[in-house]
Amino acid sequence: MAVTVSNILRDKGLEVIAVDCTVTVDVAVRKMIERNIGAILIMEEGNFVGMFTERDVLKTWADHGPLDKVSIRDVMSRDILIISPEDSLEYVMTVMTNQRIRHLPVIDHGKMVGVVSIRDVVKYHVGNLEAEVHHLKDYMFGPAM
Repeated sequence: MAVTVSNILRDKGLEVIAVDCTVTVDVAVRKMIERNIGAILIMEEGNFVGMFTERDVLKTWADHGPLDKVSIRDVMSRDILIISPEDSLEYVMTVMTNQRIRHLPVIDHGKMVGVVSIRDVVKYHVGNLEAEVHHLKDYMFGPAM
């Protein structure tokens, strides 16, 4: 059975952490710090319109100065690649690696259901590898006593 994004979200949870596109950058950064996340979704009237990442924070600070004077709408990343709950773990790893992306929004039938980070993918992948090794050892040597 192939591992999909829905498996990762089931373990991680379906919480969507976002800010409205009308806030200033400092508001988004504070929320990212509070929640210990590296990217935050940007919404407008309940619709996903962009993402703001740690890299965007650095670019904004370098190019625009004080974060409390800059609207998130003006500096958010647009044209974001998205994934669906049915996408495979292998596909997501390939996209993240090839595109140098650390966060991918997950949209299910037009509805935002979460974000998958490279950390989530690695954690899930390593957990599956550990389970596979355990099963192989049991198969080869019998269950551990």
